[in-house]
Amino acid sequence: MNKLNLQHACKTAAALACLAWGMNAHAQAPAPLADYPKQAITVVSPFPPGGGNDGVARLIAQELGTLIGQSVVVENRSGAGGNVGTSQVSRAKPDGYTLVMSQTSVMAVNPRLYKNVGFDPLKDFVPISQITSAPLVLVARSESAYKSLGDYLEAARKQPGVITYATPGNGTMSHLMGALLSQKANVKLVHVPYRGAAPAITDLMGGTVDMLITSPASAEPMVAAGKLRILALSHENGIGIFKGAPTLGQSGMDGITADDWYGLFAPAGTPPERVAYLAQAVAQAMKSPNVIAKIQAGGSQPVGSAPDAFGKRLQQDTAYWADMVKVAGVSVD
Repeated sequence: MNKLNLQHACKTAAALACLAWGMNAHAQAPAPLADYPKQAITVVSPFPPGGGNDGVARLIAQELGTLIGQSVVVENRSGAGGNVGTSQVSRAKPDGYTLVMSQTSVMAVNPRLYKNVGFDPLKDFVPISQITSAPLVLVARSESAYKSLGDYLEAARKQPGVITYATPGNGTMSHLMGALLSQKANVKLVHVPYRGAAPAITDLMGGTVDMLITSPASAEPMVAAGKLRILALSHENGIGIFKGAPTLGQSGMDGITADDWYGLFAPAGTPPERVAYLAQAVAQAMKSPNVIAKIQAGGSQPVGSAPDAFGKRLQQDTAYWADMVKVAGVSVD
């Protein structure tokens, strides 16, 4: 099975597993535990406020707080492409009171790019639930000369080492996607990393950078406002305002694909009964019409998978992106 088909199979299998889990969770509300939760729960977003990760973390935290009867607080601990906050949670007390809203780039890509991320995604964490699934989106300013991805790449051919692409950070999946694009198109693009999508969008709007690769959730407000133009998606499953946008494959970049998910994790060693409680609470939260509407409005598909299904997805993605890192020849000190 080739890499493109593997990712498609992973998405299909995950969707079926999530459907079965969701039906079961819908039938059974989270049963309260005798000793948990007894205090506020912290969800760490390893990126700055205003980006896609932060937005999903706050959306889920608000819904969980209502369901479990305790405050669920989001803390932003950004840096090193999401590694700083994620590594801090890996060392937190495994009691179910400190969680992390992570994503594909941090858990599956960064460990293959950085020499030392400070955590092992498969050993240091327990998956709780995959929250969303979405393509990456490549966007430019609406008033720029780039009407398509082809226009952008043609400019890069005429000006080697001048045309830029921004990402939410070094080592992110967006970074790797840009490196693969540069290699596939045989052009020399300049990578400009930021500490999250929000500052990258600010500079894109200001003309400091030429293009941005990020999550649909991060780009959606400016796309909806007509200030950003979609150049391409990393796969065909765009929804909402992103539905029908050209894919990388349709733009002549066959063989490059990526599925960007957000997901909730606890430190390894967290009691299984607390993980199960949180997983069922998340599954219930994902049934909320408000949650579904906001996730879809941001260009993502709501998921809400069971811990086992999410764990398998993580294993598959780490293997896939290990291969892609080798192909791209990218590393980050």
